[in-house]
Amino acid sequence: MTISYGFLSTYPPTQCGLATFTASLLRALTTSAPGDRAGVVRVVDSPTYLDRPEVIAQLALHSQASEEPAAAALDRHDVVIVQHEYGIYGGADGVDLLPLLRRLRSPVIVVLHTVLGRPSTHQKLVLEQVVALAGAAVVMTEAARTLLLAEYDVAPDKITVIPHGTPEGRPPRRLEPSDRPVILTWGLLGPGKGIEWAISGLRAVRHLVPRPQYVIAGRTHPKVLTEQGEAYRLKLYARVRALGLAGLVTFERAYLEQDRLDRLVERADVVLLPYDSPDQATSGVLVEALAAYKPVIATTFPHAVETLSSGAGVLVPHRDGPAIGAALKRVLTEPGLAAGMYGEAKRIARHSGWPVVAQRYRSLAAMLLSRMPVPL
Repeated sequence: MTISYGFLSTYPPTQCGLATFTASLLRALTTSAPGDRAGVVRVVDSPTYLDRPEVIAQLALHSQASEEPAAAALDRHDVVIVQHEYGIYGGADGVDLLPLLRRLRSPVIVVLHTVLGRPSTHQKLVLEQVVALAGAAVVMTEAARTLLLAEYDVAPDKITVIPHGTPEGRPPRRLEPSDRPVILTWGLLGPGKGIEWAISGLRAVRHLVPRPQYVIAGRTHPKVLTEQGEAYRLKLYARVRALGLAGLVTFERAYLEQDRLDRLVERADVVLLPYDSPDQATSGVLVEALAAYKPVIATTFPHAVETLSSGAGVLVPHRDGPAIGAALKRVLTEPGLAAGMYGEAKRIARHSGWPVVAQRYRSLAAMLLSRMPVPL
């Protein structure tokens, strides 16, 4: 049995985590099962030139005219996979997604990238309706499943946990005595990333020999740039100067293509995720760091707590510079700690590679198709 998949999501060249996730899942699904195929309805701010053969239509925000052709394009596939984040669809809390879902006749798998622990009444209502209109909903951690069932009125039998896929691991960089340790944070920049607390934490390791280098890689999030300009980045620059850390911090302002990002991750000795939000259900950066077998220091957001508690990383409180500094010092100086974290990261990555994850999605799709009524 072959299966065709219609994806609704942002998609490259759009530069965001959902776009990267969708491209990786599409590639894994269509390469792991001969004959399976996929098409993408790309979510865009305004219509653009279709420059990729797999992109078959576009859903333009705030344009009802694009809704019907987008739904028709998706319905030409056996199963529709919808990536859900409140911020990528039009209307308050992405409510404009609902009319499109109601148009679909193919079974729908919705992938929930954010499950808020303290949603507003409207956010709760929107997510409940999204799940109600889908045949199945995927979350990426048991913590997200528990939260979804506790805080939202959804059918438990619709919820499936499938981890975020990981790319093939790369050999770790071996830290030599003369090397300058590299601490890395990457991703789109904006308030909530917690990088100001990471910068404060560097004071605990600035006297190490050799002195570490903290690389902050990524451009400012386009929506943040539109609404606030570079205010957050300028705030970070000011904090670096005020703390006398100019020699320790490097900003890479461009959005990194995958090859360049891979090289940067390979250089890193520690990946730091200082995010402010306690509600972050998934983190693509965390997944990629573990796929590269890198020691991770992260705040206690749900994905990190569930993934790192077995020893692949160190958890620190939110908005706590001294705790981040203490964790950095441990990982960079404590004998055997980084090596143990490397081993556990390797074990985790082995069980969540994209081919394994794609097979889980394929099985879920086949199950939904088996429930469809047989045409007369």
